Amino acid sequence: MTVRWGVIGTGGIAHSFVRDCTAAGVAFVAVGSRTPERAEAFAAEHGIPRAYGSYEDLVAADDVDAVYVATPHSRHAEDALLAVAAGKHVLVEKAFTITAAEARRVVDAARRADVAVMEAMWTRFLPQSAMIRQVIAEGRIGRPRVVEATHHQALPSDPTHRLNDPALGGGAILDLGVYPISFAVDVLGVPTAVTAAGTLSDQGVDTQMGVVLTHGGGAQSMLHFGLDLRSPNTASIIGEDGRIDLDATWYTPTTWRIRDRDGVVVEEFDGREELAGYGHEARAFEAMIASGMHEGGPMDPEETVAIMTVMDEARRQVGVRYAADGDGDTAAPSGAPADGARSVPGSGLEAPPAVP
Repeated sequence: MTVRWGVIGTGGIAHSFVRDCTAAGVAFVAVGSRTPERAEAFAAEHGIPRAYGSYEDLVAADDVDAVYVATPHSRHAEDALLAVAAGKHVLVEKAFTITAAEARRVVDAARRADVAVMEAMWTRFLPQSAMIRQVIAEGRIGRPRVVEATHHQALPSDPTHRLNDPALGGGAILDLGVYPISFAVDVLGVPTAVTAAGTLSDQGVDTQMGVVLTHGGGAQSMLHFGLDLRSPNTASIIGEDGRIDLDATWYTPTTWRIRDRDGVVVEEFDGREELAGYGHEARAFEAMIASGMHEGGPMDPEETVAIMTVMDEARRQVGVRYAADGDGDTAAPSGAPADGARSVPGSGLEAPPAVP
């Protein structure tokens, strides 16, 4: 079965995704933008047959089976729901949505429509990620107890840039923090408690954030991310009998090694020659479509909702608020002091009491 793909959005991530996936043999038949000119330029650059000047026209196309949503975070839920309503399978760029409530609406709508929906967390589908899961499953480092990961980039400081605009889901957590948070959940499971601290910009988005997650059995993950500086961007999974160390940049094809309890290197790996990184997630999504099984796999929709819930709570504690939070109290107002850690209703997450 050949899955015929359409693309919603023509920004930088869409270009990277289409280049990688085309190299992996993925078939793109259409692209949609809010202006015909952008759609036509994108189509010409990537050899895509049809260009549409609206997202509505793209999802209405009979020869489009699956849609990749590459618009800003603030549009993810709206555009995903548009595609689902048209009966299309939908791969949504990370972060999946702005809030967990939005994520829940998209996942539930896809179930009702009997279409596949998945978060495009590409690093989970890399060969090295599958190898790391196997190393853990085989008990080669013992029971994992700690995950450490950082993700910092020196990104544009222009206050009008989407990364710094709360109206567009700006800040470090949705663009950068989603990587280590998703990684920790992949290794240690959905956390039972969240503790977060961070620094806000004048616009009210997080420029830096540190998050400690408590997982089942008392395991912990310690994560830090920010958009105003660079860091080593490395990660470690520490088990009772050894650890896995991933070099920079840990969420891309990179070098990594297994160490024993004394820190001695047992085995080394080099995934840097891996090409077409985004192609792995597209092929996995196509396999999900072909199987008719729209749940499970390396990026299960329910896990995506859980990750969005973690990020909602971390934002609430730091004081980052988006319009999508509505009138509820999921997050504190921008710049306002958070009222301390707490549980998130209905999520299964609990947060420790605030420090006086």
